[in-house]
Amino acid sequence: MAAALFLLWKARPMIAGEIRRYLRDNSAVRVSRSMRDLAYRALQAREKLTAESGRNPSVDELSLALGAPRAEVVFALDAISDPISLSEPAWQDAEDGGTVMEQIRDSRANPDVWLERLAIADAVEALSEREKRILSLRYYYGRTQTEVAREIHISQAQVSRLEKNALESIRRGVEGG
Repeated sequence: MAAALFLLWKARPMIAGEIRRYLRDNSAVRVSRSMRDLAYRALQAREKLTAESGRNPSVDELSLALGAPRAEVVFALDAISDPISLSEPAWQDAEDGGTVMEQIRDSRANPDVWLERLAIADAVEALSEREKRILSLRYYYGRTQTEVAREIHISQAQVSRLEKNALESIRRGVEGG
């Protein structure tokens, strides 16, 4: 019995390592070893800087102490933080049910707007490459019809006709007809 306990005690680091490997390899989200290493170094640096200054260091201070770019430090610390459910209470003492989702909800986000944007994207996708290019030059780059005509080697009247037809095609696509 004592020998079995001794062997189990000796095997403890290997068992713990196997459990960690299993959890790492079977997780839905994978974080690279270098990202985890940076996160743990950032946590150690945070503890050291907090002990020295008596306050939590900023991300810029951590970045400087680690000699790593600010964005990488932020991503690394985010990567090791535990995810939370959107339906969790937003505050520890929230009794009235204020959830995380209610805190991050965008009042401007309207499902009808999303559907309209999808319809527009589909309608634009259905255009010919020439029509897409004309609309891009006209509305994205702000070119005149004459400038577009010169660039794609057609007349201004043709640009006008193609632009009008493309816009009408998009309108029909959005209206579902």
